[in-house]
Amino acid sequence: MSQPRRVVMGAQEVSDLDDDALPTESMIVNMGPSHPAMHGTVRIVVTLDGETIQHADVQVGYLHRCFEKESEHATYTQIFPYTDRLNYVSPMCNNVGFAMAVEKLLGIGKQIPDRAEYIRVIVSELSRISDHLTCNSASAMELGGFTPFLYGIKAREWIWEMLEELSGARLTYSYVRIGGVVKDLPAGWADRMRGLLPKVLETLIECERLLVRNRIFRDRMDDIGVISAADAIAWGWTGPCLRSTGVAYDVRKDHPYGVYDRLEFEVPVCSTGDNFDRFAVRAEEIRQSIRMVEQCLDQMQPGPIMAENPLVMIPPKPDTYETIEGMINHFKMIVDGIRVPPGETYSFSEAGNGELGFYIVADGSGRPFRCRVRPPCFAITQALSQLITGRMIPDVVPTFGMLNMIGGECDR
Repeated sequence: MSQPRRVVMGAQEVSDLDDDALPTESMIVNMGPSHPAMHGTVRIVVTLDGETIQHADVQVGYLHRCFEKESEHATYTQIFPYTDRLNYVSPMCNNVGFAMAVEKLLGIGKQIPDRAEYIRVIVSELSRISDHLTCNSASAMELGGFTPFLYGIKAREWIWEMLEELSGARLTYSYVRIGGVVKDLPAGWADRMRGLLPKVLETLIECERLLVRNRIFRDRMDDIGVISAADAIAWGWTGPCLRSTGVAYDVRKDHPYGVYDRLEFEVPVCSTGDNFDRFAVRAEEIRQSIRMVEQCLDQMQPGPIMAENPLVMIPPKPDTYETIEGMINHFKMIVDGIRVPPGETYSFSEAGNGELGFYIVADGSGRPFRCRVRPPCFAITQALSQLITGRMIPDVVPTFGMLNMIGGECDR
């Protein structure tokens, strides 16, 4: 057997078979801010030793959404289109969360009609289904599973068609209003939704059959991006990512709002806190959301969809056109906005990525003095550096995908 070849590098003699003795240097690589795997405008500056990540500097802030500053110059009603764009895959959850915060300041939370509350839960859970389908399907595609992506997006499109019929918009809806919702369910909408939900569930099962026992998918997901429950809580995680670590915190269960206390549903949890657990929690949450929508459709009764309160309800069109009082009231509410008494509040709800909170300071005018949003995926994205340090470059893709970072939420 021949002896190992020896090389001389400067004054140091080393064996080409002794990797530890070879002089190496780290390399800095930019992932993003414009890259398909970055899910928006995010930059990760990684320091590499070969393909192993020694350090990762995660930088958000390239989108410049300015939600919080814009809200100071818009009436409370005009802010709803801005909330749509915080998380543009599940915007109804944002609509509901902001409306709840303003209603808390106004002290009219108990005046919201039952039918409006049921509709809010329905559109929120449909948005959650849309969000989870997008996250799981797109993450599968990034690992080579293009067929599950097509199946998942097909089901998402069914949901979007129903929400478009309800609101008039395909993606950013601005459907919820302070005091209720802008309009009732169209004729036959509830029956069509009942027929659609089993098809969505069937599509979810098809996607799982393609992925759950797929060796390539599991090797890329299992034991990758692991985080403990204690670390997740320390980072401020909520939502499916936190529940993947075994913590069963869900605002809908722990701090019920709307009509969630009237619904039967489970909070899915896993234990490992890896990428596959985050995938599994979202898949099970789709099932629970379908279950909740079906219960709402069965329980809701005919009735008003807006609070009977002249402080928040725009006068009917005949009054606006035919009476001076109605015209003045309409004009003041549109131009000056709904007058919210001075004060401050924090209100939170369960959005697609976890706890979505709004902190509002009111000065008595029709516009917020300050509006601060606590987006769930900002806290989650903080921990990305920890999750990928020590891993390899290919592990960044599924880990980042399963955190489901939304640029509009992070760069607000």
